[in-house]
Amino acid sequence: MPKRWSGDGVLAETTAGDRAPSGEHERDNWDVAVWKVLRDRPLGYLLTPWPLRSLAYVLSGAVLGYALLIALTVLVLAGVTLSVFGVGLLILVAIATIGVPVAAVERRRIRLVDPEPLADPHSLLSGVGLKGWFRARLEERATWRELGYVVTLGVLGTASGAAVALLVAFSGFLAAAPLLVWAVAPETVTLLHGDPVAAPADALPASAVGFVGLVLAGYAAGLLAGAQVKAARFLLSPRDEGLSTRVIELTRSRARLVDAFEAERRRIERDLHDGAQQQLVALSMTLGLAEMQVREENARARELIARARGETGLALEQLRRLVRDIHPQVLTDHGLAAAVTEVALHNPIPVTVDIDLPHRLPTLVETTAYFTVTEALANAGKHSGASHIDITGRLRDGRLYLAVTDDGRGGADPGTGAGLRGLADRMAILRGRLTVVSPLGGPTELRVEVPCSG
Repeated sequence: MPKRWSGDGVLAETTAGDRAPSGEHERDNWDVAVWKVLRDRPLGYLLTPWPLRSLAYVLSGAVLGYALLIALTVLVLAGVTLSVFGVGLLILVAIATIGVPVAAVERRRIRLVDPEPLADPHSLLSGVGLKGWFRARLEERATWRELGYVVTLGVLGTASGAAVALLVAFSGFLAAAPLLVWAVAPETVTLLHGDPVAAPADALPASAVGFVGLVLAGYAAGLLAGAQVKAARFLLSPRDEGLSTRVIELTRSRARLVDAFEAERRRIERDLHDGAQQQLVALSMTLGLAEMQVREENARARELIARARGETGLALEQLRRLVRDIHPQVLTDHGLAAAVTEVALHNPIPVTVDIDLPHRLPTLVETTAYFTVTEALANAGKHSGASHIDITGRLRDGRLYLAVTDDGRGGADPGTGAGLRGLADRMAILRGRLTVVSPLGGPTELRVEVPCSG
């Protein structure tokens, strides 16, 4: 099975050519289960259990809301009245936390019309005592949102539920009018138009109106249930309060670590170039001078000096290659396109490079993209059996889109190695995405999408 690896470090199943759309984790406006049924099966909705479930949810919410409204009224009046004695303040404090148990009930009741559970936004408390529990809950914003939900359910939930209940009761009465007229005959029944109805057949028009009303009540219950679920999600679900600040700080910390790494890399590169590399050059020159000073009759010494010069040259060449691998000078001087082209020229598999960028990119973006390409080329050379590799790169809407595609056997699993995992982590720091699509039989495509602004 091909894999997709997004830049946030999440490895997920995908198929060839599958792309993660922007906003794929966001909900749409019809994400409530009962609303999805209304949207997908508007005519068949009445033949499903959803109308009854929606009615049960709305009507039970009206009963619960009415009880909460009475309780809130009584507690507020008692708290205000007794506040002069001090006890009322305790009652008012207790009112602030009334939403906590109500929200716990609502998170279970919501399953009537939406199978997706709501998580508890409160922190876990143990061994804090009653006073500590109240103090901790009053400091949480979720407690006050839950209190707002109690007021909303008490007012709007009661009103909407009562309206639906009246519509169902009146429509049910009209729908059963022929049976009612038949049951009380020879007495007469007064229906919609105010005239007495003596025969069941005369009540059929009223019965038709009643059935229409029941249909409308079923749809109204579904719409109201979905609206109440939306309100419950908004007020009762966990929020990222504080988390967003921590995430921003974490991202900045990770970016600072990357900057520190780059600074350290440049220092090592500079030390190798200006320190160890120059010392090896000086050593080679010294050995050359020594070789010239050795007398002709000391052939053994001349041979050893020549060998030392050869080994010094080899060490110098390896050191230069190491410096180039740490950070190629062409990347610093000429940018991503030139650096990738140079790597492609030395790659054992033929590579076609088509990178067209209107200007230089930020240093971190260029460095990350370059090493992503080199890692992809190395993996293709080791595992793919490819005969050709294509590299394309474009800048659109302030984002770099880079793709490395080979015609190899496919079936690559990015989860088996640490190279791509490290690149994905770097992409996460840049708020980018790294995607690997590799169906069996090929081709294998590695795609990079990374913003080029802060």
